[in-house]
Amino acid sequence: MITNDHTLVHHFLEESAKSFPDKIALVHEDIRASYSQINSLSNHLAYWLTKHEVTTGDRVVMILGNSLEYVVSYYGILKTGAIAVPLSNDLKPDGLEPLLEELEPKVIISSSKFENVLEKTNLKSCNVQALILLDPKLEWHGASFTVFQWSDVIKSEESSNIIIQIEGSELASIIYTSGSTGKPKGVMLSHNNIVENTKSICQYLHITDKDIQMIVLPFFYVMGKSLLNSHFAAGGAVVINNKFAFPATVVKQLVEENITGFSGVPSTFAHLLHRSPLEKYRDKLVSLRYCAQAGGHMSRQIKEELRRTLPRHTQIYIMYGATEASARLTYLEPDRFNEKIESIGKAIPGVTIKVLDDKGKVVPAGEIGEIIGSGPNIMKGYWKDEQATACALKNNCYHTGDLGYQDQEGFLFLTGRKDNLLKVGGHRINPQEIEEALMNTELIIEAVVLGIPDKLLGNKLIAIVSPISNGIIDREILAKCAERLPKYKLPSEIKLIRSLPKKASGKIDKNKCLELI
Repeated sequence: MITNDHTLVHHFLEESAKSFPDKIALVHEDIRASYSQINSLSNHLAYWLTKHEVTTGDRVVMILGNSLEYVVSYYGILKTGAIAVPLSNDLKPDGLEPLLEELEPKVIISSSKFENVLEKTNLKSCNVQALILLDPKLEWHGASFTVFQWSDVIKSEESSNIIIQIEGSELASIIYTSGSTGKPKGVMLSHNNIVENTKSICQYLHITDKDIQMIVLPFFYVMGKSLLNSHFAAGGAVVINNKFAFPATVVKQLVEENITGFSGVPSTFAHLLHRSPLEKYRDKLVSLRYCAQAGGHMSRQIKEELRRTLPRHTQIYIMYGATEASARLTYLEPDRFNEKIESIGKAIPGVTIKVLDDKGKVVPAGEIGEIIGSGPNIMKGYWKDEQATACALKNNCYHTGDLGYQDQEGFLFLTGRKDNLLKVGGHRINPQEIEEALMNTELIIEAVVLGIPDKLLGNKLIAIVSPISNGIIDREILAKCAERLPKYKLPSEIKLIRSLPKKASGKIDKNKCLELI
């Protein structure tokens, strides 16, 4: 249960370590770590960092897979007043270097898995002073910084909570998001932002110390981080599963660990439905209290199939949010799931949602406008990007760039993005509508529709899809789409592949999809 003692993000861990010291808080393969163990290790790291002059406002970068070391690093950094900056595990040197130059981190924490990328990155130009590595394999002679082994760093004899004055308004984390433009932007989230959003999530998901959440999403992704914070805040537990490429092992562990909550993005559930034995395990999922989906639009077909496949007692939460909102803006109550299946629900506790026209006025029910959010969870801005900050934050509100409308009851419905409409033969087309039609053929697992420049049409529509079985051909899919769409909205070409390229967050990578055309 979250109390008023939770004013800073690391208080989630410290208060649960006080209330449930011996309780298993984290499971990862053979590791079972209690709250007291995790808190003690985080304190070891915090004392080490402060002794090496890491202080309030300094950036500490983490390049780690989901693991005990990641969790220890995250809370340990926050205890010092420094800013935790998780970076994607998929970054290559040419993508990593500009981010590090922008951040100028005092310390980087990583592992041998990412050593080659770090070794090929010009860390000297980023003013890095120390590199902490888990099980280093390379020789780092001649480096402009000092390299430390993780095992030596966490040997500190100090295990009590470190006492440092930190204001809730100070930055806790910078989380990079590419958004719709592809240019990485560092979202600045304060302790207050994250704490308030975490409290709200725990409230509407009814998370308690009895909950056990399986985490298949990366912690560097804002949704993965919110799963960690919400369950540590409530005194629950997290089970890390980094083997979603083998979804059968995920379903098996759902049963073995008595998982009560499972969360994912649309592709997560598409693969569970079609490439795992989820339906066969249905009667064994006696502990699964709820499933929660966010991270973009999920087709009606997947939602309906998920409802049919999951046990009756398992509730489904449809959610909507953004990194800029510390994770969450709206949710759809499970008891309205069937009735409002295409809705993203209403604002979460503490958040206000409006739909505005181009002049900034609230539009009537049923009329499309831009979705605007306000509340204590809204970011401070983008790191070193005043222009992008000014575009996104106006009058203390976050302009999402998403288009939608509210019905007479106040339920929100997304219709697309302001910057995502494609002009095809004089028509303005929303790719999401075509993707929905493709999914409704019930012949495919997932789809993306892209616009390719065309001299005659302006754009030509290309669909890349993952068919349910090998026997399905493009003409069959196109024929079924023609039953639902006018001719001008039909894709010019349908490309079939086994699995669409994904970002590390599990979302479809549209840039890599473009490379397949």
